[in-house]
Amino acid sequence: MAELLDPFNREYDTPTPGPAVLSERLRHLLAGDRTIALLTGEPATGLALLTLRPNVWYEGPVGLLDELYVAPHLRSQGLGARLLQAAEQVVRDRGGELLEINVDGEDHDTRRFYERHGYTCREPGQPEGELYYHRVLGGADA
Repeated sequence: MAELLDPFNREYDTPTPGPAVLSERLRHLLAGDRTIALLTGEPATGLALLTLRPNVWYEGPVGLLDELYVAPHLRSQGLGARLLQAAEQVVRDRGGELLEINVDGEDHDTRRFYERHGYTCREPGQPEGELYYHRVLGGADA
């Protein structure tokens, strides 16, 4: 998985700690029951990485699709859609009712992909889209 996540970030000029660090982090996270990885291909050419968390507004956990990646040469073949459907099913199987996804505002292709699959960035009846705010707490970027 780290061998997919590292080039994914590099493809979009996003910082990455490298495959070795990612591998160690994934080993730790996947040992618990709140992080789930789904792979496609042999060897793996695509992945969905999601986390589950409790939430006061829902009976079951809320899922967050942290990463969805398909190797560039295999895109537009339905692999991403199948990974997304599998991620949704995992959340349902764990009793969840909501799957959240964060997408960069300027990433129009990705936004269209999720919208084609029924996702929206607007609450019903709201004219404005939702925004995602973040702040790095600690480390070199703080």
